[in-house]
Amino acid sequence: MIQVADRLHTVEEYYFSKKLREVRSLLAQGKPIINMGIGSPDMAPSEEVLQALVSSLKEEKAHQYQSYQGLPELREAAARFYENHFDVAIDSETEIMPLMGSKEGIMHISMAFLNEGDEVLIPNPGYPTYTSVTKLVGAKPRYYDLTQESGWLPSIEALEAQDLSKVKLMWLSYPHMPTGANANKEIFAELVTFAKRNDILLVNDNPYSFVLNDERLSILSTPGAEDVALELNSLSKTFNMAGWRVGFIFGNATFLDAVLKVKSNMDSGMFYGLQKGAVKALESSSDWYSGLNEVYQKRRALIFQLAEKLNCSYDENASGMFVWAKLPKEITSAEEFIDKVLYDKSIFITPGTIFGSNGEGYIRFSLCVKEEKIQEAIDRFSE
Repeated sequence: MIQVADRLHTVEEYYFSKKLREVRSLLAQGKPIINMGIGSPDMAPSEEVLQALVSSLKEEKAHQYQSYQGLPELREAAARFYENHFDVAIDSETEIMPLMGSKEGIMHISMAFLNEGDEVLIPNPGYPTYTSVTKLVGAKPRYYDLTQESGWLPSIEALEAQDLSKVKLMWLSYPHMPTGANANKEIFAELVTFAKRNDILLVNDNPYSFVLNDERLSILSTPGAEDVALELNSLSKTFNMAGWRVGFIFGNATFLDAVLKVKSNMDSGMFYGLQKGAVKALESSSDWYSGLNEVYQKRRALIFQLAEKLNCSYDENASGMFVWAKLPKEITSAEEFIDKVLYDKSIFITPGTIFGSNGEGYIRFSLCVKEEKIQEAIDRFSE
């Protein structure tokens, strides 16, 4: 009998992959499911972006293999984007690498820098892919606590109290997913100093800076960060381009050269039309961001109402396209709670536990739901 690789025994199927099959089954049974679980933008990219894609299709070489490092105009647009919005100067020739979605960057970075047995600092709660990729490459997850009391920020003192001799990499995610907490210049400066002192590569995963957030911050704006840090970013949330799979790694040339050795053996370049559309997205005016946030503000106000119907508390000032809500004390299992809501009210909400043990007692609502559907969900709890 042919056996699967041992590494597959270290991970499970992604939660949403499994849970959405259950949701689809309920839909097939005629249940009126309202899906508030997934952060997949339901709005379209701008008309300018769509037109750039369409117009590119008849250009010479549009359907050929593309450079592993992307079109020069794409890298230049990304450099201007970081200069304009994060006040970070990036060399478009050597310090930017386009990705087919930043999720693949998590794997590429891990493969480039981690050996079997290396340890990786992963936020709890945090994006589950950090853990699964760490295990797939044979490294060991080491979780660091984020709590509501600490503003969902890491404690450098607690980290320094541990044996860090095997730690090679540390994942960050600010604005934080799933809680929406923001970092600040002070914590980034402390983290850079900590990373230098302990020879740890920091990677900040930064796809939510433009959603309901007025304090955009890149870790690469921190003095000295270029020596120990990379940053991932994505067009998925900011420009409603999740299915396009366009992201970036930003950082020093030596780090990116290492990642390129992996990436160039994994794909044959991003489709030309997607790159041309991405260039146009990165050139969007301030009207695009304000219009996007106007929609999300209205949706969030309704989600707050729904959270209150469930006797949940929440942070009104959190960023990103989710509402992270604390369940009442009498509810002891977030997963049991969301299953009850799913089967009693036909509403799918994400349990906080899929992001780590510190997510117990919390649930997460997505803002990628139209206002009338959110109102319908509210009404179901009023019946």
